Amino acid sequence: MADATPNIVFDPLHADVLPPRRETDGSAGYDLRAYLRGRHVTVIRGVSGKRTEVPVTDDRLLLEPGDVALIPTGFKARVPKGYEAQVRIRSSMAFQRGLVLPNAPGTIDPDYPDEWLVMVKNDSPRTVHVEHNERVAQAVLSRFVALPWTAGAVGQSTDRVGGLGSTGSA
Repeated sequence: MADATPNIVFDPLHADVLPPRRETDGSAGYDLRAYLRGRHVTVIRGVSGKRTEVPVTDDRLLLEPGDVALIPTGFKARVPKGYEAQVRIRSSMAFQRGLVLPNAPGTIDPDYPDEWLVMVKNDSPRTVHVEHNERVAQAVLSRFVALPWTAGAVGQSTDRVGGLGSTGSA
């Protein structure tokens, strides 16, 4: 009988790219590394809002305040059907450098066919850098169910109404 354990198909785009891995047995996320060597990175400049291709020099990408960049990982991967990879910033990148994921968590669907990219924003008031092969984010796998949507009246099922803050303030 074949092994029914789902797996992720990993397709490195460069000879030196290794699959993401969990750093400890208790880690929920698989670390995603920046693959910057010899690359150009798509950046939307914070001040001008202009989209540009920035060449990486000395294996380091510099991001000015407000810049949003698509950090390449150097690989493609196929997540099993019924799973998604939720991309989240590493806490050290947020705390020490002020990098955030503007779409956090980002979702990589099981039918996404291209190189995995990590969208980061420099939310700090200073220029920050990302180094080649640096762990920038993590991917946490999550199962999902696709359900049909049907038209119908929702109605009120509890006394909770009013949207934001409807459960109270304390």
